[in-house]
Amino acid sequence: MVSFIPVLLLIVIVAGLAAVMLAMTTWLGPKRTNPDKELPFETGNLPTPGGAHERFPIHFYLVAILFVVFDVEIAFLYPWAVQFRQLGMFGLIEMLVFLFILMVGWLYIIRRGVIGWR
Repeated sequence: MVSFIPVLLLIVIVAGLAAVMLAMTTWLGPKRTNPDKELPFETGNLPTPGGAHERFPIHFYLVAILFVVFDVEIAFLYPWAVQFRQLGMFGLIEMLVFLFILMVGWLYIIRRGVIGWR
């Protein structure tokens, strides 16, 4: 039970901090609002009616997913680079296989034209 005390203390502190922030926004937030202040902010422009129902190009989602995938690649490369000498030849071969798989995916992405903006 003693080993869980720091975790429980952290949970209590985080929950207390969240409660304090919610209470402060209620106490310090705006009291008198008007319809103009309740409109969603769209880069200084008035919201366009029916804008949420328009089709959105999937290209933006593909680029975002690719960013996440290759960002995770860096998250795997950093610890490998730190432990490079301890991993030896096995670690080098393992990372080369990993990078080869990623490069095959990268070439597929380039051939499909996901990166190219039209």
